[in-house]
Amino acid sequence: MTDFSGAKALRLAIDIGGTFTDTVLLEGEDTILASTKTLTSHANPADGAMEGARRVASMADCSLSQITGFIHGTTLATNALIERRGAIVATISTEGFRDILDIGYERRYSQYDINLEKPDLLVPRERSFTIRERMSAEGDILVPLDETAIDTLVAQIDASGAEAIAICLIHAYANPAHEICLRDLLTEHRPDLKISISSAVSPEAREFDRLCTTVANAYIQPLMESYLARFVVHFEALGVSCPILMMTAGGGMCTVQTAVRFPIRLVESGPAGGAILAARIAARAGLDEVLSFDVGGTTAKLCLIGNARPHTSRSFEIARAARFIKGSGMPVRIPVIEMIEIGAGGGSIAGVDRLGRLTVGPKSAGSEPGPVAFMRGGTEPTVTDSDITLGYITPEIFAEGHIELNPESSIEALTRVIGAKLDLDAVGSADGVSRIVDESMASAGRMHAVESGKDLGPRTMIAFGGNGPLHATRVARSAGVSRIMIPPNPSVGSAVGFLFAPVSFEIVRSRYALLDSMDVGGINVLFDDMVSEAQAVVAQGAGNAEIEVQRAAFMRYSGQGHEIEIALPNRQLLHLDVTTLTAAFEEEYRKKFSRPVPGMKIEILNWSVRVATKHEDVQSAPKALALTKFAVSETRVISCDVDGTSKEAAFVARADLFPGDHIAGPALIHEPQTTTLVSADFSAHVDAIGNLVLIQDQKGGA
Repeated sequence: MTDFSGAKALRLAIDIGGTFTDTVLLEGEDTILASTKTLTSHANPADGAMEGARRVASMADCSLSQITGFIHGTTLATNALIERRGAIVATISTEGFRDILDIGYERRYSQYDINLEKPDLLVPRERSFTIRERMSAEGDILVPLDETAIDTLVAQIDASGAEAIAICLIHAYANPAHEICLRDLLTEHRPDLKISISSAVSPEAREFDRLCTTVANAYIQPLMESYLARFVVHFEALGVSCPILMMTAGGGMCTVQTAVRFPIRLVESGPAGGAILAARIAARAGLDEVLSFDVGGTTAKLCLIGNARPHTSRSFEIARAARFIKGSGMPVRIPVIEMIEIGAGGGSIAGVDRLGRLTVGPKSAGSEPGPVAFMRGGTEPTVTDSDITLGYITPEIFAEGHIELNPESSIEALTRVIGAKLDLDAVGSADGVSRIVDESMASAGRMHAVESGKDLGPRTMIAFGGNGPLHATRVARSAGVSRIMIPPNPSVGSAVGFLFAPVSFEIVRSRYALLDSMDVGGINVLFDDMVSEAQAVVAQGAGNAEIEVQRAAFMRYSGQGHEIEIALPNRQLLHLDVTTLTAAFEEEYRKKFSRPVPGMKIEILNWSVRVATKHEDVQSAPKALALTKFAVSETRVISCDVDGTSKEAAFVARADLFPGDHIAGPALIHEPQTTTLVSADFSAHVDAIGNLVLIQDQKGGA
């Protein structure tokens, strides 16, 4: 089991992204011994991960056999769903409910779009099969499962060429007996089929969402099972003997065995690590309202954080047919850290469309072939090529010298693809690319805030990722944010966040009840089962760590369509709790909608349990710090992002800065894996715990 108690324990975190694979080696609670970035190898993602692991072990002068904890996050599940690289899936539903996927929510996501593109839900009608059975909403058997139909069903599956099966029977969340029986019968006939059942993957009411989640799980299960098996074998060969834990979308960790059963929970696992890091930094710095800003080579991720906790959600959409339009993607109901992700990163490709408009992304050059400057076969200019041309990226120190850059190639590509069509030189083309991608990221942040009923203005932006510090001041200016914080080791921020995530597992089950007349005894039995199941999963990776249990109910006024999460006491419920829960719901409803609705009955649709390893509270650092002007000895010429003119920018190594040091913009503060651009209207200083703090002061520092 993983050892979380040793003061000198060595823990390894690897985050495989679309462009780079980030690797971090941590000693004890928070001492980073080494970190590195390697190009992601898409043919075999484990190759880049192993290279990174060997590199950090060499840098720290240790052996991988000394590793006592290993956390891994990957975009493989996300990319497989987006790029449609999963298994051939067939569905089995209750007779009469074959068209759940086609019916969906019974509405168009864009009412008046005559060219509307429907979401691709992975399973066409010809691979949608049914079987005779029926459960009631209370879990009573109305029609027994027709076991005589199994031979016919197996023949249909064989003819369809299905490699995986998603079983979603009506009201299986209330009683999974028929789904379990059907799975076992199919396994007897076809042992090689990968079978996902909705009562295990997403045991919640709402058939369309439940089926979509089960389909997505079945779609990526064969790929993830094969990948994780190879990944474990490769690292065992390198001497790693501790269990490998997987990062989940909800901000926790689970074992490889759990990940194989529920690979859908790995979707968006990398960005979740970044949100955990931002929340930890916010707690240490004493910040209440934060915007997490994570920019890598392929995507930008933004997350709102309040009171040192990332905003969470019960659902999200995958691969939207129309960007930013709710309902245009595939709905998935799993615990997830709520964030917005757009195709804007260092590898985002720039061009000119047929209407003569400059465009950037969402298509990315990734790591293969990568930006033109990488000299790996890329021919289309990217955001990274623009940053090189504007002087923000210094070739000789890029990626610790592991990747050689050719600035002339970037200039040629920008001039050929953009400049020649828009009558611009290379710098003008690069400036246009930069402004468009920065505005895209700022717009995403503003939209995310509006949808959440929040204001970005008072928030501090915590920027990280390979390109986050480079674009932070430009995006913040457009988003109306005036204060930015760059943590230590920002380039590998998500991987660092993995190391502070708890081992956890969350279960949500549907059981309808009116609050004032609920069966308290039955609910307590339900909770006992859920807690036991979640504890069994967490125990596989928690070792001797102390665990904590959180319970919640999802409540609404009778007849409403959406619920509000209300925390429950971590004990058996009592009839006396009804009054307390009523008050708690009405107070939360007042916060969201100004006032409660008098005289309305309150109902509960879902109940949840989260079991997690307990972490010590983060101590806030002292805030007061006297600032001293840092003596700059070296400069670089850059194109100023404020007025477009050439300016001398201070060129400073972050390692040379100490708490209290102050630098006026423009400046480039470089470190081994990234660079922070301090724009001319910002100044920067180092706070008491080593964060770079950038403040928009109108004059660029006094």
